[in-house]
Amino acid sequence: MPRGGILERPIHSSGEGLPVIGLGTYQSFGVGKSSTDREPLKQVLELFTEYGGSLIDSSPMYGTSEQVIGDLSHQLALRPKLFMATKVWTSGRAAGVAQMNESFEKMRVNVMDLMQIHNLMDWRTHAKTLAGWKEAGTVRYTGVTHYHSGAYANLESIIKTRTFDFAQFNYSIVEREAEQRLLPLAMESGTAVIINRPFASAGLFSRVRGIKLPPWAAEFDCESWAQFFLKYIISHPAVTCAIPATGKPKHLVDNMAAGYGRLPDDAMRRRMVKLVQDL
Repeated sequence: MPRGGILERPIHSSGEGLPVIGLGTYQSFGVGKSSTDREPLKQVLELFTEYGGSLIDSSPMYGTSEQVIGDLSHQLALRPKLFMATKVWTSGRAAGVAQMNESFEKMRVNVMDLMQIHNLMDWRTHAKTLAGWKEAGTVRYTGVTHYHSGAYANLESIIKTRTFDFAQFNYSIVEREAEQRLLPLAMESGTAVIINRPFASAGLFSRVRGIKLPPWAAEFDCESWAQFFLKYIISHPAVTCAIPATGKPKHLVDNMAAGYGRLPDDAMRRRMVKLVQDL
């Protein structure tokens, strides 16, 4: 394990610290009940918390991932160490309430740390429900999500209302549109930011296959391409947490190491971008 503790950033609305590397579950935790399927995921969760991680993000659209998270975190008694996040992904108040209650049951929580409105679906309706649930203590934080730049204008208008504690969206070293307005706006409005698709749907790794990491990456304690891509993201001051998804223990350890040690400064970030552009 790297020396020192994992870097944390504050959730603006509360000041609560959150480790900068979290865990996504899309396509990685949607497995069956067999021990063959679940054993690697048990290892992933154990290592995730050992390395200081806490935010684990799911959704009703991610197959069985909510159930798997709930089952495994219960078996391993990890709930106190985890910041549980999921989403509502349906239209209408009644359908939203029913779906969220089902998520609570599957993830085995009485209080959800973060409930997000997935892809902005019927967000005005769900925002009213979540405001009441937050006041009642049923959810601790609320948020909105999307996964591509086509939704940035809508996200911007919602963030300006300061209705939500969190906004989740895509951002990577090759998808940097969020740097123009969305990330600065999130910081200005006091909205915590979760980054999805940090590896551009794994497309970044095909770019660097067979290419050695530059020696100067050691200047910000980087030992792999995964860490290179993640450190670029979390070095932006508006980013609260990045959530690379994996079901492989080896990859989990590599990802978590990005949250330790030094981060690139602005000059180094420009150098990183140029390197990737020139590949």
